[in-house]
Amino acid sequence: MSRKQKFKTEVSKLLDIVINSLYSEKYIFLRELISNASDACDKLRYYALMNPGIAKDNGEFKITITPNSEENTLIISDNGIGMNKDDLINHLGTIAKSGTADFVNNAKDNGSVVDLIGKFGVGFYSAFMVANKVEVITKRAGETQAYKWISNGVDGFEIEEAERSKFGTDIKLYLKDDAKDYTDTVYLRHIIRTYSDHISYPIVLDLGKAGEETVNTGQALWTKNKADITEEQYNEFYHHISHNFDTPWMRLHFKAEGSIEYTGLLYIPSEAPYDLFQPDRSQSLKLYVNRVFITDKLDDLMPAYLRFVKGIIDSADLPLNISREMLQQNVLIAKIRNGVVSRLLKELKKRSENYDDYMKFWKAFGTAFKEGIYEDALNRVEIAELSRFYSTNSTEKLTSLDEYISRVKEGQTTIYYMTGDDIPTMRNNPQLEAFNAKGIEVLLLTDPIDEFWVQVLTNFKGYPVKHISSADLDLKMERDAPRADEGSLKRLTDYLAELFKNEVGKVTVTEKLTKSPVSLTVENGQMSIHLERLMRNHQQQTAFASTRILELNPYHPLIIKLADSMFDTDKTQVETVAKLLLDQAKISEGEAISDSSFFAEKISDYILRGWEENKSA
Repeated sequence: MSRKQKFKTEVSKLLDIVINSLYSEKYIFLRELISNASDACDKLRYYALMNPGIAKDNGEFKITITPNSEENTLIISDNGIGMNKDDLINHLGTIAKSGTADFVNNAKDNGSVVDLIGKFGVGFYSAFMVANKVEVITKRAGETQAYKWISNGVDGFEIEEAERSKFGTDIKLYLKDDAKDYTDTVYLRHIIRTYSDHISYPIVLDLGKAGEETVNTGQALWTKNKADITEEQYNEFYHHISHNFDTPWMRLHFKAEGSIEYTGLLYIPSEAPYDLFQPDRSQSLKLYVNRVFITDKLDDLMPAYLRFVKGIIDSADLPLNISREMLQQNVLIAKIRNGVVSRLLKELKKRSENYDDYMKFWKAFGTAFKEGIYEDALNRVEIAELSRFYSTNSTEKLTSLDEYISRVKEGQTTIYYMTGDDIPTMRNNPQLEAFNAKGIEVLLLTDPIDEFWVQVLTNFKGYPVKHISSADLDLKMERDAPRADEGSLKRLTDYLAELFKNEVGKVTVTEKLTKSPVSLTVENGQMSIHLERLMRNHQQQTAFASTRILELNPYHPLIIKLADSMFDTDKTQVETVAKLLLDQAKISEGEAISDSSFFAEKISDYILRGWEENKSA
């Protein structure tokens, strides 16, 4: 007895995009279904290592393609792990990924449907591009009951009990009228040989009375000599393991020899996946032992900051029947990880010599990559060398730390940086005025991770790395300009300290400002204003909130005027201007002002007054 069930909201929206969007390459459905069938065989093959004999009567692993031109149907069958009822509901009726709805909505709102399936990682649903109805008959290894899943891809799905003698899955597509080509055996051979030849299991084309024909060569691509692999084969293998459809930005195919031997075929995509920063994002590497798939859930195989790397690692030196729990503790895995990371960093260093090419990588993955400066103590300096940053030196090109050092002024022994939300706001920050006047370059860091790696990379190649608020160099300027009287300044700072005692911890006079009347900073060594704001935005406790310091520019006409006004009996005007100046300092730091209504009203008053005075003059 079956009962109609609705798709989860995310799947329904995705199917709407897929079915009603025009793809220039609809054949991707076959590549995706074959890839899924291969994964199912991999899983049962591994499962059989843990449970000997479970698949002994299931026959040799293979994938069978059965076209029927008379019925206009196409069946893709495998004898892999199979699914039970819960699997069908969870895998084909919902997508258990956080952020799914947002991704689908964004793709639809932006009108972007190209490569959607690959980026989304749900290749099964591509079947509805060519089929009016899909039936899935499946039986999970180790269980006795088979099930049938039926859907037209529009108004939900049904699940009912079914019969299947062996473990595995049959996917039957009832093709649309304009998809008859997918029953043409010549066309099917072409698609399989072009896009799925690397699949390590036989892909068999059922020719009916003419028998069966194995179409693919079935050799694991990474075991071949590099000279025997075409660019197209490399790219198609990338599509197979990543479910992406872009051309990879970098490929690394190598064989490591020594105390432990392993082969690697790794790729860096040209585009960042939508879930790059989701905490539950799965590992992107597959581990094989002697070409036997073991797991794709081994987090220790690749550090988190390289989570965008796709590919496989195959080692003959790992025990074939080792459990996943033990595997995670295996010292050999740590050796493989260190070797793989080292090779990747060396290859990135080569590619970094071409600025324009390297920027493609950096814009896609730079933010994640910089996490390695904080996390990977062993490779910290090398990762920092490969990182790129905005700075006050250029409005266009990003710079490396080595390039920064090559440009330091005579006598400068420190790398200076500041953090903030965006480059335009940071460039206008009053704290930079003296640095700009003296020609001292400052790194402009805008990513949240920047607040953390600077805490561990305190020195780079002999140069301390410091926030500009911690600058210990002499920033005093030679100025031919009047300065506020010292006594008046003392009165003013004392008055403002009392006036703003609930908002700032100290009011001081500074020589660092050249244009602005005031600036806002923190005590040396305390949490930056930007980091504190990030923590507040993420609802983190800020028990150790930094002490705000309001700095006054004694050469600015407005500060001179305020200082002189300290001898007036009525300080109403001084208080109003002082509040506006504090708000100005907050805005420059990206902070929210205390009373936006007051600020707007007084600014409007001063603009109108100035306007009237100019007219009368």
